[in-house]
Formats: sequence, C-alpha cells, structure tokens
Amino acid sequence: MKAIIPAAGYGTRLRPLTLTTPKALIDVAGRPVIEHVLARVDELGCVDTVYIITNNYYYRRFLEWLKNLDKNQYNFTIELINDGTNNENERLGAIGDKLLAIREKNIEEDLLDISSDNIFDFSLKPKLKFFKEKKACVVGVYDVKSLKLAKRYGVVVINKENRIIDFQEKPSEPKSTLASTGIYMYPKKIVRLFEQYAEEGNNLDAPGNFIQWLHKRTHVYAHIFKGNWFDIGSIDALEKARRHIKCEH
Repeated sequence: MKAIIPAAGYGTRLRPLTLTTPKALIDVAGRPVIEHVLARVDELGCVDTVYIITNNYYYRRFLEWLKNLDKNQYNFTIELINDGTNNENERLGAIGDKLLAIREKNIEEDLLDISSDNIFDFSLKPKLKFFKEKKACVVGVYDVKSLKLAKRYGVVVINKENRIIDFQEKPSEPKSTLASTGIYMYPKKIVRLFEQYAEEGNNLDAPGNFIQWLHKRTHVYAHIFKGNWFDIGSIDALEKARRHIKCEH
C-alpha cells in the first residue's frame, strides 16, 4: 500500500503562524503535526512509501525537515512532491494535488490518503480491517455531535451497513453530524477513477467532491472513528489539540 499526505495548502486561517511555516510542520507537543500523522500510518505496517505533497512556497521548509528527520523510526520511505505553486491563487486544489501524485508516481495499488492537518489518538487498524473486508473506498468519519459544527466539514449520511448514501461538502443545513476526517482508503480500482473524475471537468478543490461523485457510481463506506480528533485548521483547534496531547503525556 502507498500513502499520500496532501500538505500543499497555505494555512491562511492559521496566519501569522503559517507565514513561513507550513501547517503540517507546526509544533504540537514537541513534534510537528505531520509526525503525529506518520506515526499513525506506521502502525498499520502495510505502507511502504509515503508521498508528501507540498507547494513550492514551503518546499524548502519540508526539505529541511526531511533532512533532519530520523527516518529509521519508520518502516516506509518518505518522498516529497512539489506541486509548483507559490500562492493561494495558483493552488491545484486538494484533488488536483492527489492526481498529481498518482500521475507522477504512477500509483496503481491500494492507497491511503490522509490529511496533514489531522491530530487524533485512535488507531487506523480497525479501518484497515474494514477496508479489506469491503474491498471498496472507505472514508474515515467522526461524529462531531453538533449540526452547527458539521457545517465546517464534508458530511456523510450512511445506511445500516455504513454505506454512504449522501455526501454534502460544508453544507448550510447538514443532514447528519458525521464529518469526514480527510482520511480515505482507496482500492486500486478506485485510484484509477481520479483520472476519469478530472477528465469529466469536475471540481478539483475540496477532497469531498470526489466522494460526492464516487458514491453515486460505486459503493463507498464510512468507518466511524472513536476517540479524539482535531482538525488543525484554526488557532482555536490547534490550541485544543496542544492541550489534549499535553494532558496525554
């Protein structure tokens, strides 16, 4: 299995912290956010390569970080992909960046796609087990238990078998409180469909747009995570994550 970690955003809601430091390299409990993510990926034991997609603006910072990283702690290799953009207006979009990685690295196998701004304290192993059982795309979701909060995320509606029957990207009137965490597992047959999605002229920005398109064409399932999850998209969320991780340790 390969893994991609999209980290090419410009973290505008976290400024001034992100003026020179990418969101993924902001410190939480003594190490960058992305290292918390990498530790969870490593626990799976089935990923051999992780591709981190960054932009040209932050590329040197990622190179510096990777150069100083103790890579022996992981059971996979890490490669950087530069999407060539230098500001918010040039962005390829979350799906555009994933497509770049799939094309550039010729990814033709099962794929873990995990956002670089996630902090969570649960294992991904139960989701991997579910993914192997279903042999279908599985979206990691978290019950935010608030319709008001759900408006910030991609929201899923599921049936009794946890199959996604509706997906809304940042809805003004959410149909559920199950929010996408930006943690996806795609079987190789689905990885090929990113190309078709783009060729049809679909929106390459928000990652949920692909799921919205996909669940109407094939079975897509949701795995509900239990534990604590923080989306490091704002100063408030960052501070909450820092407090939680500090208490844990």
